[in-house]
Amino acid sequence: MNILIHRIDTTLPLPEYQTKGSRAFDFITRETTIIDPHSIGFVPGNVIVEVPENHSLLILPRSSLFRKKSLLIPNAPGLIDGDYCGPEDEIHIQVLNLSDKSVTVERGERIAQGLFVRSERGEWQEIERPKRDSRGGFGSTGHT
Repeated sequence: MNILIHRIDTTLPLPEYQTKGSRAFDFITRETTIIDPHSIGFVPGNVIVEVPENHSLLILPRSSLFRKKSLLIPNAPGLIDGDYCGPEDEIHIQVLNLSDKSVTVERGERIAQGLFVRSERGEWQEIERPKRDSRGGFGSTGHT
């Protein structure tokens, strides 16, 4: 799958797949960003991506993000739609600092990854009543 991509800062590398078996690529942060304690920050991801038709791009935290930085991606997975690719549509990584200290994300760091997933738009067909029985809510299958 060929992906059209525009780098804001061409001195930084393109996003990379770290291993042969990787399905998600790592974003490279464009500028050093300080996130205050218990605050949300937006870290520029340095790219504008034209997501292929019938696909979406999910933004996910790298597995070590919280352990190393005390940062979470509060809206994970983030979703980039196919029409978010204009000249001002740089992907930013939203992060939440859960620590009591400021956290610095350095230029060139890898804190998030992107995953292309196939996605289709649905057409609504309203029905009179659901055809199946209710099965319960949150945790209803895990009673011990």
